[in-house]
Amino acid sequence: MQDPSPLQRLRPKRAFGQNFLVNEGAIRTIVDAALASPAPRLLEIGPGPGVLTERLLADGRPLWAVDLDPEACALLRERFAARPSFHLLEGDAVRIGLPEGPPWSVVGNLPYNAATPILARMLTEGVPWERMVLMFQLEVAQKLMGEPGTKAYGPLSVLAQLCARLTRLAKLGPGSFRPAPKVDSAVVLFEPRAEAPTPSERKALLAVLHRSFAHRRKTLANNWQGVLSGEALSEVGLASALRAEVITPSAWLSATRSLLIHHPEVFPT
Repeated sequence: MQDPSPLQRLRPKRAFGQNFLVNEGAIRTIVDAALASPAPRLLEIGPGPGVLTERLLADGRPLWAVDLDPEACALLRERFAARPSFHLLEGDAVRIGLPEGPPWSVVGNLPYNAATPILARMLTEGVPWERMVLMFQLEVAQKLMGEPGTKAYGPLSVLAQLCARLTRLAKLGPGSFRPAPKVDSAVVLFEPRAEAPTPSERKALLAVLHRSFAHRRKTLANNWQGVLSGEALSEVGLASALRAEVITPSAWLSATRSLLIHHPEVFPT
């Protein structure tokens, strides 16, 4: 009798936001896009049963896989521990220490319940990456690529678009996963911008954005009331009568840089 496949052996767990990818075309798209990077190392987030892992390892580059599920980690060790290029990091991808070194090509079918904080870490903590190919709920992907003046546009859109050029590689229905989620998903390619803000500017930018978007229907003057005057906002390029959702990413970065110089007191130490 044939051994059950890795996918059959690993029980998906709602607590870990697990929906395992079974769509062969999407698997190929993700792996091909990740391996097209010249980065010398691979980082896979949320490998689960190792469907992507197996194909990424065939490339020969060293691969670090990060998973929080002890059962998945046991299966991954059983399958790949004998391969010298495979390294397993058991823990939470939001905070686990990553080995220092040259840039990564980052790949992952991200757990739905942690996708946004994982991405925020990749964008703000100085993790060196040459490319990222990541799966999100379609709604999150739409926020990442949201344009000024639209409902989808928000802090995540601004940060992602200033740090990277974004391309949607695929849209996937629930049937592409086991178990089938109740939402559609999308694969997004991130390619770093040469002119991206520095890590310290990114953290300052997020502080500015979170205050400015705190109440979407209110003006900047209202959201910054008691912190900065309308005149001070105008001096850094933010018209206080506007709502945050109409301001472009480049204008947000310019304003943040001005605030860092002229009003450092508004940033948490």
